[in-house]
Amino acid sequence: QVQLVESGGGPVEAVGSLRVSCAASGTSYSRKRMGWFRQSPGKERVGVAAIYSGEGRTVYADSVKGRFTIAQDNAKTTLFLQMNSLKPEDTGTYYCAATGVIGGGPLTKESYNYWGQGTQVTVSS
Repeated sequence: QVQLVESGGGPVEAVGSLRVSCAASGTSYSRKRMGWFRQSPGKERVGVAAIYSGEGRTVYADSVKGRFTIAQDNAKTTLFLQMNSLKPEDTGTYYCAATGVIGGGPLTKESYNYWGQGTQVTVSS
């Protein structure tokens, strides 16, 4: 089945930049839509960005519009999230997610059935 492995997280200063990556394996039919989610201790996992693999269409949470960019490589085996102008509020564990069924909201965690282990991003003031 689909396996997702995140990397690239770490500590950064506010206004800095960071790129996290997700290596994906398994049939592309199970990865028609992919997304990045963020979760902090005691808080709900929330959608940050999503991409429809076949079309390249992207969706962003209002809080990251203009600062974050989601993208895939040509082979669709790696998902990226370029994070610029980082804020302390961006701190959390970033999870890569995938689904073969593209119904439901693209930034809703219940819409996805495959998840990576997460990579920690800490933005300091």
